Amino acid sequence: MPDEPEQELELTSPLVPLFVITNGRALPPDHQYEHTTLVMAAPDTAGVSRTLSPEVGQVLDLITEGFLSVAEVAGHTHLPLGIVRILLAQLEEDSLILVRRPVPRAERVDRELVSAVLEGLKNRFGA
Repeated sequence: MPDEPEQELELTSPLVPLFVITNGRALPPDHQYEHTTLVMAAPDTAGVSRTLSPEVGQVLDLITEGFLSVAEVAGHTHLPLGIVRILLAQLEEDSLILVRRPVPRAERVDRELVSAVLEGLKNRFGA
C-alpha cells in the first residue's frame, strides 16, 4: 500500500542475524580478548565512527573517553561477548583502538621468601 511509511530495520534487531553485524568474520581466539582485556579508542579516531557500521561506531564512541573491559563493552552495547570480540578485532586491525591485555597470572610464590619479607616488615615497623 502506498500510504504506509517504510519501516527501517535496525541492524541490531532480532530479525538480523549476528553474522551480518560482523560481516561474516570469525571469532578471534579467547585469549586474545579475555573478559578483563581493556580497550580504548586510539587518540586520532575523532570523526571516524561516522564511516563505520552502527555497531562498530557505537563501540568506538563508548571507549573514546577511557579504558573499558571487553565485558563492560558487551554490557553497555547489549551485544553478545563473541560479537564484541569480533568487532574489537576489526577495530584493532584498523589501528583504531589500543588494547591492554590482562597481566598473566603470577607464577607460584616462594612462601619462605614472602614469610621472610613479612617478618622483616614486622621487625622494622612493628606490628
